[in-house]
Amino acid sequence: MALSELQRAHITKRLSAVAARVPPEMHDQIRIDFRFGPSDVVLFESRPSFLDRSRKTDHEVAKFRYVAAADEWRLFCQLRDLKWRAYQPLPSAPDFDTLLAEVSRDPTGIFWG
Repeated sequence: MALSELQRAHITKRLSAVAARVPPEMHDQIRIDFRFGPSDVVLFESRPSFLDRSRKTDHEVAKFRYVAAADEWRLFCQLRDLKWRAYQPLPSAPDFDTLLAEVSRDPTGIFWG
């Protein structure tokens, strides 16, 4: 089931606040952004490529998926193989904000390194 406009507005507001943490003087070096899928949203960092500083490289930080049948949000992380896996310390929650707080805290270091 696709995310509602209300859900998208709430998520946009919350993730825009995360993106605003990058100091203005660093905007040319790092950008935090997000993109919506039908029932999910991916939070990512964009930085200059190591090999070609004129190109930007995106590093996906976290994926949030709304499961309407369960009326819950699920949180995914990427391991070395770059495949999405359920984030085991907190794989789901009834609301988006709980999972976003977990990503921000990053107690395991898997999201922000």
